[in-house]
Amino acid sequence: QNFGAMASYLYVVKYELPIVIKAFLESNDNAWYTNGDYLVLLVTVSIILPLSLLKNLGYLGYTSGFSLLCMVFFVIVVIYKKFQIPCPLPENFINITVNVSQPQVNTTEEESCKPKYFVFNSQTVYAVPILTFAFVCHPAILPMYEELKDRSRKNMQNVANVSFLGMFVMYLLAALFGYLTFNEAVEPELLHTYSKVYSVDLVLLIVRFAVLTAVTLTVPVVLFPIRTSVNHLLGASKDFSWPRHICITVALLVCVNILVI
Repeated sequence: QNFGAMASYLYVVKYELPIVIKAFLESNDNAWYTNGDYLVLLVTVSIILPLSLLKNLGYLGYTSGFSLLCMVFFVIVVIYKKFQIPCPLPENFINITVNVSQPQVNTTEEESCKPKYFVFNSQTVYAVPILTFAFVCHPAILPMYEELKDRSRKNMQNVANVSFLGMFVMYLLAALFGYLTFNEAVEPELLHTYSKVYSVDLVLLIVRFAVLTAVTLTVPVVLFPIRTSVNHLLGASKDFSWPRHICITVALLVCVNILVI
């Protein structure tokens, strides 16, 4: 489960980071620094690996806090763009997502700008695993509990409640205002939908970079429970060993990079 989460995060880096680099450099060439495979390896070696080698999860608190701020910035921009992008959308916006299982119908401009708050069709079922995955965090519960200064069930419950509430509000605001911005033209990848309206937008480029930063800094946090489990399987009764710690970390990152590349 966590291994799949790591792979999905690195997939985001693989496909989004080249777009950001090309936009900042205003170049469409196929240089090595715009190759997603090379960039995944570079990010893994230079950022993810050093953070993943930290002994305790508590050391990642600062990076986790920064990644949270990046996502807050993302939500703020999504809300701001809702009131900046006109409805109906510009005429050059032609990439409209439609349900292939249903016949396409012509809608007026008024209807296209009217949101549908309840939609049930054959595609609805695909949203269930996505919603479930968004709140999957139980593998990190025990490491988080070990980092608490005052370890108690009440304090752990408070941490869980605040975390879930905060994430729920952020997910809800991003999804709601993202949908209200584009309505039926919204795509599965929200940031990609914005690129259909703006050819070049500095704020959206910064948002893309912020999301990439948040995703990258999340990988070491997700890796920590996996390494702990493997470490217990290989040497539960042994003292902490840096060579074993490093080997497990490198092996996990090599495996997930092979899968992504």
